[in-house]
Amino acid sequence: MASDGVPRKVGVVGYGRLGQSLVSHLLTQGPELGLELVFVWNRDPGRMAGSVPPSLQLQNLAALRERHPDLVVEVAHPQIIQKSGAQILRYANLLVGSPSALADQATEQRLQSLRVTMATHPDGFRLEGPLAAVLSTGHRTVLYEGPVRGLCPFAPRNSNTMAAAALAAPSLGFDRVVGVLVADLSLTDRHVVDVELSGPPGPTGRSFAVHTHRENPAEPGAVTGSATVTAFWRSLLGCCQLPSRPGIHLC
Repeated sequence: MASDGVPRKVGVVGYGRLGQSLVSHLLTQGPELGLELVFVWNRDPGRMAGSVPPSLQLQNLAALRERHPDLVVEVAHPQIIQKSGAQILRYANLLVGSPSALADQATEQRLQSLRVTMATHPDGFRLEGPLAAVLSTGHRTVLYEGPVRGLCPFAPRNSNTMAAAALAAPSLGFDRVVGVLVADLSLTDRHVVDVELSGPPGPTGRSFAVHTHRENPAEPGAVTGSATVTAFWRSLLGCCQLPSRPGIHLC
């Protein structure tokens, strides 16, 4: 990945399923790809015991500059980006795995109509605040439908695809991209995401429209789909091919 022959130094923030997979790939495949894992940080350091070499365990995220990373990959929680994103960017490029963190109005930028629907089994949700109290009333229940900005704080682990869509459509942003969260009792082994995009009416009065349907296999009750793990590894490799300059990378 490093065109100048110097290994690209990578730090991983978060050691859940995605973090564990990225760390494993970096340790086993990184050297041949010109990538060097320089630290792993997790909110619960004990989770790294026995699987992450002690020399790579970063106990204090504020000390990341001492590891001289070129790229930091966040796969922890939106709060990490909100609290520490600016600090990380002082010392490294940042690949954001929790773009719902950027629903914060201070980070917003202002396509036409964009609607993202995520459906999965209720056990696959990790909801907070008022959404945590919403009960499924039947086989398929709409838990939320409205601006993505209003969803992200209460479903931070289940709204990242919607947040990425809001960032990809700056003329709409978090307030005008519609997010829909659906609990579906039949979806025990997958997450389903539908993206509906339509443009402005043309001379005939009809609009250009695109509808994509994605099914991501997932273990029962899992927040992270199986294909997401591979996608993050590919995103990391893609980031390491970019010119080395300060910047945020969204995944």
